[in-house]
Amino acid sequence: MNHHYQDLITIFNEQFAISENTRLLKGESEPVYLPADNSASYHRIIFAHGFYASAFHEIAHWCIAGKERRLLEDYGYWYAPDGRNEQQQSEFEKVEIKPQAIEWALCVASAFKFNVSVDNLAIDVDRFAFQSQVYQQLLEYLEHGFPVRAQQFIDALIAFYQPGLELSPELFDFVHPLTGIKYSQPELINL
Repeated sequence: MNHHYQDLITIFNEQFAISENTRLLKGESEPVYLPADNSASYHRIIFAHGFYASAFHEIAHWCIAGKERRLLEDYGYWYAPDGRNEQQQSEFEKVEIKPQAIEWALCVASAFKFNVSVDNLAIDVDRFAFQSQVYQQLLEYLEHGFPVRAQQFIDALIAFYQPGLELSPELFDFVHPLTGIKYSQPELINL
């Protein structure tokens, strides 16, 4: 399946440019969320270099940011770049579980490969443990519902990429980053 970033921009903007005054834009450097200001009358989700994964990640954060946070640059979140110590990494992972669960659903909805991101090369991070936490959050969303904007975008992606698809836990298998072993829902719950 071909994935063109312009399709993603079109799908997002059709859903939210008017209702949320928010547009998805391709950037040339680091991703950022910018609220409407003197330079633009609309909010901007700017993703890095036309990368789908970057767009999905930034959209996922937007989907869970409340109305007040969407008035702040990058939603007012704390962020320390690659090189975090263990405590900073733990804090990073706590705030990344929900957006990465949504990101995973966006990827599956559009038949795009998802990779959990720990975003840190400075220390040894247990990617599998973090991915398991993201997966548990994903199962909760599948059972109890995604945030409204996330569900709206998931539905739009499915309509474009895989009409008729229904998200279910079976679609979210993943592979252990070190062993290459593929895990599915029942196996994960018993880890």
